[in-house]
Formats: sequence, structure tokens, C-alpha cells
Amino acid sequence: MTPSTSDQVSLPERIRYYLTPVDGRYEDLSKGDWKMNVLRDFTAGLVVAMIAIPLAMGFAMASGLRPEQGIVGGAVAGLIGALFGGSKYQVYGPTAAFIPVIGGIMQSYDLGMMILASVIAGLILMLLGVVRAGRVVSKVPHSIIVGFTIGIAVTIALSQIGEVLGLKAKMGFTLMSKIETIAANAGEISIFAIILGLVTFAITKALLKVSPFIPAPLIAIGVTSIIAATVWSSKGLTLVHDRYGRIPTDFFVFTPPRPIEWTAAFLGDLTYFVLAIVFVAAVESLLCSRMADRMAGNRGLAFNPNKELWGQGLVNLIVPLLHGFPHTGALARTAANIRLGAISPLAGIFKFALKLLLAAFLAHYLELVPMAAIGGILLFVATAMVKPAEVRQVVEHGPGHIALMIYTAAAVIVTDFLTGVLSAMVIYGVASKVAPALMPEPQAEKATA
Repeated sequence: MTPSTSDQVSLPERIRYYLTPVDGRYEDLSKGDWKMNVLRDFTAGLVVAMIAIPLAMGFAMASGLRPEQGIVGGAVAGLIGALFGGSKYQVYGPTAAFIPVIGGIMQSYDLGMMILASVIAGLILMLLGVVRAGRVVSKVPHSIIVGFTIGIAVTIALSQIGEVLGLKAKMGFTLMSKIETIAANAGEISIFAIILGLVTFAITKALLKVSPFIPAPLIAIGVTSIIAATVWSSKGLTLVHDRYGRIPTDFFVFTPPRPIEWTAAFLGDLTYFVLAIVFVAAVESLLCSRMADRMAGNRGLAFNPNKELWGQGLVNLIVPLLHGFPHTGALARTAANIRLGAISPLAGIFKFALKLLLAAFLAHYLELVPMAAIGGILLFVATAMVKPAEVRQVVEHGPGHIALMIYTAAAVIVTDFLTGVLSAMVIYGVASKVAPALMPEPQAEKATA
């Protein structure tokens, strides 16, 4: 069933198609030597698993969660997405765009609230897939997509300043609270932590330029962990186990959502968090799926945006209940997956098993990673999020879209993610009616890896 025909069939047939784990996305396995094709998917799954472990830990800790939640969440999301998503190539896992959303929930509430919001968002995403809302995301103008990406990149970079500076104090969530914390604890700044963060950043960037086959983040934190455990063992560097204790290897722990409180304040906050998760999951996964087809030169079955929303819904419904958190399609890891030769969702299934095996084997060593190195990894992620080519595309669309991009970025940094994006959408909607020459048609699908 193709994306177009799946839109034309009856509702029961469409749901049956969405529930089918083995579909046409595996078509390329039978082209040529199937054993070599399986080996290509296995190799891609292995390397992406090694790349994903430190990233998953970093995203979890930056969101106010424990490191193992990123490990198990990314693995399970990869399996569910591979089985029920709409793309041949997409890699699912924790992403930078969710950090301010989850961080905001954890700052104001608790893990139970995050799970509740994600479960509801998952159900909404599944419903959006059923009603064939997948192509609606193309209506979001490219200027807003780039603007919120810039805003989130700056937010992530600021969230890691405390770790890279070696501060022991807990950083606040807002921009002003971070500045106040740094000023109040300036005497604690550690030159050794700064050097480790910058070395981690530099090694990751340099190795990825050499080859995508190199698990650069894992090697980078390995090098800096050895430095922290030997020549700088007496420098007072904060390690993962200092902050979080032991990393358990009993990964699958059921974590229920908190009960709904029937008050206006609680329901208002819950609605906000649900909408934020739905927006990030839908936009990022669909843009990533579209990018993946173009990067892979896919000449066969194209990604199905509605089945992708269904798969995203299952990911965000199930993963938080298994001690994870909201996940979506990961642009950088999907690009690595394609460059490594993956040709089917089997690579994502391999990634699920291999990531958990590697994490169980490396659990003790991951506890010895300096927090400054995690900060360095996330600083690299933040700088890699903004692509000059995407900014140039916005500039080509004229002054109206340039202003919209700048406004969105600033609003996300100063206020919060959803307020910035929704207010930008309102401005776009009004401006496109009042002054259509300033706001040409959106070019959302030009996102790059």
C-alpha cells in the first residue's frame, strides 16, 4: 500500500495497515544479495547505537531526567518506530528540540506529569495519523522552522554552560536564572572542566569530519573520561555517578502517569505540555522523514506521513511508560544511518538490541563520564542544529520571512518553545493575509540533515 492509496481506503483498512509491522518499507532487502543487505542494516544499526548512547544520556540529563532514561527510551523508540513508523530510514530517539519542553515539565511538576502529557500527546498523534493530517505540517513556513531551531540551539547551549564551567550549583531554567546562578557561583568555575568540555567538542567535530562510520561522541567521552580518572582525578571534576549515582541495567521499569487534577491551573498546564509534545514530534519526525527520502535517493516506496504520525503516537504513548520520555525522528542520527548504508527499518531494530547490549556492558564506565564532557557533546549538538544553507533559504524568501525567523528564535529564547512558535504562526497567518508579498508560500520541506 502506497501513501496515496492508504489515504483512499476505508478507515478499518487504514488502521489495519498502520498496525502492520512488516510492510513495503522492507522492499530493498530483496534487491540483490539479501544477506549482504541485512549486513548493511546491521552495521548501520551498530554504529548508530554507539553514536546514540552518549547523546541519549546527554539529552536526558539536560531535560532534568536520569541518564538511563535516555538509553532505554532511545532504544525502545527505535524499535517501535521501525515497526510502525512510515519511513524506511528514520532513526527515532531523544532530540534536542524536546529538551526545553521536558525541562519545563520537570521544573514545574514531576515525572508523572511528563508521562501523562506524553501519553495524551501519543493518542492525539495516532488520531492525527488516522484522520490523515500528515501533510498539514507542510503549511508551517520554513522561516518558523529555522527560527525555532535557532532558538532551541541557543537554549540548549545555555543549559550546558553550568556543566562546562564546572559549577556544582543547580542551574535555573530561565535565561535570567542561569545568568544569576553563574554570577553567584563564579568562584567555583573550573578551568579543568572548561578544557574537558572543549576537548570533547573538538574531538567529536573532528572525528565526524573524517567519517560517519566513527562513533565520535563515544570516543570523545572515552578520552575525556580517561583524563578525568587519571591525570586530573584530583581536580574536583563532577562525574555522572556524583550527580546520579549508579546507572542501573534493569532498563525496563514501568512508570505510570500521575492522576489528572481537575483544576483550571493543572488542566491549563497539561494542555500546554501536550500541545508542545504533539508539535515537536509531528514537525520534527515528518521533516526528518522527508529529508531521509531525499538523502537516500529513495526510488521505491516513499515515506507515508500519516503512518509516520501513527508511529510517533505509539512511540510517545509507550516509551514514557517504560521509564523513557518523549521521542521523535532524529535528524543527525537518521543522516548517519543513511550514510552508513541502511536500506530498511531493520537497521532500527538492530539498533534497539545493540544499544541495550552496549549500554549494559558499558554501564559502569558511563558512570565515570565527567559532566563537562556531556556538556561538550550537547554544545556540539547545539552548534550542529543550525545549518547555514537553511538560513540562506529563509533569506531568499525575502524580508518578511527573515523577520519571522528572527522573531521566532528570540521568542523561543526569551519566553518558551510553544509560546514562541504559536505566536509566530499567528503573525505569519495575519501577515500573509494583510501583506502576501512579504510572506510567499512556505517551503517547509527544504530542511536538510
